[in-house]
Amino acid sequence: MDYDLFNGDADGICALLQLRLAEPRDAKLVTGVKRDINLMKRVQAEPGDRITVLDVSMDKNKADLEQALNNDAQVFYVDHHYPGDIPEHPGLTSLINEAPDVCTAVLVNGHLDGAHAQWAVAGAFGDNLKDTARKLGKTLALAEADLTALERLGICINYNGYGPSIEDLHFDPEELYRKLYEAGSPLAFVHESADFQRLSLGYDEDMAAAEALQPTHVNDSVAVFMLPDEAWARRVSGVFSNDLATGNPQRAHAVLTQKANGNYLVSVRAPLSNKQGAAELCMQFPTGGGRAAAAGINDLPVDSLDGFVSAINAAYGA
Repeated sequence: MDYDLFNGDADGICALLQLRLAEPRDAKLVTGVKRDINLMKRVQAEPGDRITVLDVSMDKNKADLEQALNNDAQVFYVDHHYPGDIPEHPGLTSLINEAPDVCTAVLVNGHLDGAHAQWAVAGAFGDNLKDTARKLGKTLALAEADLTALERLGICINYNGYGPSIEDLHFDPEELYRKLYEAGSPLAFVHESADFQRLSLGYDEDMAAAEALQPTHVNDSVAVFMLPDEAWARRVSGVFSNDLATGNPQRAHAVLTQKANGNYLVSVRAPLSNKQGAAELCMQFPTGGGRAAAAGINDLPVDSLDGFVSAINAAYGA
């Protein structure tokens, strides 16, 4: 049996779109909200199974990955997060790169020699790698209007992935992947799909609410924002973090969203001028992880809030 495991954000979706447009495969799709990264747990691998894993931390899936390999499955693993020790096994093919200007969609684009590069541009924009996306876009001789459309699409796909549950999202990421695949090209989806209009309108409405917020902690090096326990806030937390980082590239940012259990969902962005340290910061807390430029904590206890603020200040020089 074939399985395609992918993060439900822009990077994971755009990575898989490239692979399956280049190599169609009737695979079982395994995905979820952006923070649902323990995807290997949902696969009961058998000998001969082919498993593709995109844009989820190998480190967080290590035990289940090793179990699948021990069951004689073949695994193709592409990611840009901290992997820990990569297993040495003949059944594993891995393409891992933690460089801060790389994302999974870009890695897949290189693997496919640019066969469906417009999707990689959208994925890079969605992962807030604007320089990377624009450099790739220039190699495709895209008109500025088309580049702008791909940026908007990437941001909207990424926006759709945030939230603790599928119910908070406009589209189940699996459903959105299928709609994008059917469109064939990203520009066709932008210009011809009512689903894109739905996503785009939702993004604008949610961002308008977020932009009215003021930071609860701010200095020259760090700003911390609090979002309420509401669906719009859960949806917007990641893209709002990206916008904050773009708007003040010398400063680190944290966006904390209140959860129903009283704790916080945390998104951290390192300064764009120094895209380092976000994963190390978040991994100080039990449910934290990510990559150097952007990371998060799935469940920060209320009594750890002061400790987190102290940690982010210490990490970024305040």
